[in-house]
Amino acid sequence: MSRTAPTAALKGVVKASRTTSQNDSIYNEMLSAILEQRLAPGTKLSEDTLGEIFGVSRTVIRTVLQRLAHEKIVRIQPNRGAFVAEPSPEEAREVMQARRLIEEGMIRDAIRNQSPENIGELRRSVAAERLSLEKGDHEAWVRLSGDFHLMLAAVAGNKTLLAFLKELVSRTSLIIVQYQKGTLSPCSCDEHTEIIDAIVARNENHAIALMKAHLKACEDQLNLCESDEKADLYSIFAKPIKEAGKSRTAM
Repeated sequence: MSRTAPTAALKGVVKASRTTSQNDSIYNEMLSAILEQRLAPGTKLSEDTLGEIFGVSRTVIRTVLQRLAHEKIVRIQPNRGAFVAEPSPEEAREVMQARRLIEEGMIRDAIRNQSPENIGELRRSVAAERLSLEKGDHEAWVRLSGDFHLMLAAVAGNKTLLAFLKELVSRTSLIIVQYQKGTLSPCSCDEHTEIIDAIVARNENHAIALMKAHLKACEDQLNLCESDEKADLYSIFAKPIKEAGKSRTAM
C-alpha cells in the first residue's frame, strides 16, 4: 500500500497536469481567435462544434468558456449558450478609465524595477508593433499593442496587478475590434516609445502623463457615440403607419 499509494497519487498529478495543459492550449487558441478578429463579437460558440474541432469533450470546452466568461471575453446566456462578448459603449469607457487609474501605479513601479534587459524587450515589442502597422495587419497590431502594456506590467513586478491588467487588456482588444474608427496610424508606436524613454530617464511625472494621454488617445479612436441610443421603433415606423392610414381612408 505504501508503494502503490504514491504511484496512484503521481498518476493523478500527471493526469491533472495534462488536463490543465490541454485546457490552457484551447483557451489560448480561442482567445487569440477572438482578439485577432477571426471570431467577431456576437459569434455563437457551440460546445459541440468546438469539442469536435479540438477533439475534446463538451466538459473541457465548457471549462474553457467559463474561464473566458470570467474574464468578460465571452458571455454565457442561460438556455442560449456562449457568445463572444459585445461590450457596450459604457463598458468600454469603464475599462479605459480603470486602465488609466491602475497603469499610473504600474509606471511608478516599472521605473523603480526596470533593467536593461526588459527595456530591450519593450523596444523589440514596439518594433514588432510598428512592423504590423506597416504590413496593414490589424489583428496582429491589436494583440501586440496589448502585449506592450502587459510587458510593462511585468516589469513593474506586481503579479496581482498583471493578472488584473491582463483581463482589462483583453477586454480593450475586444473593444478596439468592435469600436475602432478610421485607419490605424503609427502614433501609438511613437507614444509607446516615448513612454519607454521617460521610464529609462526615470522621469516619473512625464511617464505617467504620457501613459494617461496615450490611453485617452486610444479611447478617442473608438466610436462610442452611435450605439449609446437604442433605436426607437415607434419613431421609425410612426410616419409610414400614419400615411398608410390616410391612404386607406382615401380609398
